[in-house]
Amino acid sequence: MRVRLLLKHRFDLIRNDRLKLSILQALPFWTASLLTGLVAVLYAKLFLWAEKLAATIFGWHEWMLFIQAPLFFLIGWWLVKKWSPYAKGSGIPQVMAAIDLANPKQKHKIEKLLSLRVAAVKIVSSLSMVLGGAAVGREGPTIQIAGSIFEFVNKIFPATWPKVARANMIVGGAAAGLAAAFNTPLGGIVFAMEELSKNHISFYRTALFSAVIIAGLTAQTLLGPYLYLGYPNAESKAWYILLIAILVAVLGGLAGSLMTKLILKILHWKASFPKTIHHILFLLVCSLTLAGIAFFVSKEILGSGKETMVSLLFSDNKHTGGGLFFLRFLGPLLSFTPGGAGGVFAPGLTAGAVLGSSVADWFHLSSGETNLIILAGMAAFLTGITRSPFTSAILVLEMTDRHSVIFYLILASMVAGLAAMFVDKKSFYDRLKHDYLADFKKEELAEQKAQTNNDELQMA
Repeated sequence: MRVRLLLKHRFDLIRNDRLKLSILQALPFWTASLLTGLVAVLYAKLFLWAEKLAATIFGWHEWMLFIQAPLFFLIGWWLVKKWSPYAKGSGIPQVMAAIDLANPKQKHKIEKLLSLRVAAVKIVSSLSMVLGGAAVGREGPTIQIAGSIFEFVNKIFPATWPKVARANMIVGGAAAGLAAAFNTPLGGIVFAMEELSKNHISFYRTALFSAVIIAGLTAQTLLGPYLYLGYPNAESKAWYILLIAILVAVLGGLAGSLMTKLILKILHWKASFPKTIHHILFLLVCSLTLAGIAFFVSKEILGSGKETMVSLLFSDNKHTGGGLFFLRFLGPLLSFTPGGAGGVFAPGLTAGAVLGSSVADWFHLSSGETNLIILAGMAAFLTGITRSPFTSAILVLEMTDRHSVIFYLILASMVAGLAAMFVDKKSFYDRLKHDYLADFKKEELAEQKAQTNNDELQMA
């Protein structure tokens, strides 16, 4: 009896110690998550305010855009160049690089990618780009901002505190950032698993998704859209909608991958510019081209494109024509490459929505069927950019609450991922991540060379 009581006492102590350890480890996560939510909401409000102000200025005098665009593009670029070079662009590749570098020896490199200074520059630079009418989004930047907050919180807790590994903290921050940016909690979790921890699930990911698609579409074909414990009212779908969804998936995957490959080629070409003035001239050409298209052709090229998506999904006018897709494809090319902060998530979703609407128009589909193809186009184009099919499908699902089309979204995303491989084997974010890591390697070699030269001089 005494032995049993002693064992029970020891078990209770162990269980209490584990509970205490779990709570202590969770506190930095909870603290950082709360801060991330607050900052993400504030950033979203500021971003919306900047978009409205840009539209207001453009509405006063349309020619003002020829001053407005180059001025704010230049400010956005200067802020990044002067205060935080790694705050440029999306933010997702920087977080991915930080995860790869997450060890004590690389602390100084991580601080260049994730810090409060980086977050502040990210916010101000992206807002400046928006004021200039840039076709950029806030979702990628929010992920880097969240990663910076999580990294800061992880640092301020005492060294003796039982904290989690730095890489896990950064991954958690990125997931929280995406969830806060899109209001998609499941999307944030899936993004962390699929994009940021892809080495752990890459082996069975395709097999799992294939099984879900085959089983789900088979059940829908035989029984129609259904719930396990009920059968909601749902619009019947013609069999050929599946073929049209596959078509838009192929086009979306190719287009999304092509757009980002062109961005990468321009960025690599820009990196060869010998002088700062050349970068400024390039920025002026991009901003003035954007302003010229908005002035003479259509202002639909400006901004993240959220209003375009809402209009296509919730209005009766779903006819866009091919011209709008070209504008939404060209906008990120002119906005992302100058060097300011801003993401491609929202512009990519908008381009996919317009593509879906155009394809649906070819076949004269009904309003409900057109919406399905629009959603498939959004998931497909985003997959062409990210190569994360499940994340793309879940994000579109959570943003629109259209659970009845989940199998079409997953199918479109997977087909788009395969189609995108024909343009580039790696994703946009993977390419940029390796560029950042290569930059660090060059800096390290340059420092070693300088140190060697210094040592040789001292010996002489």
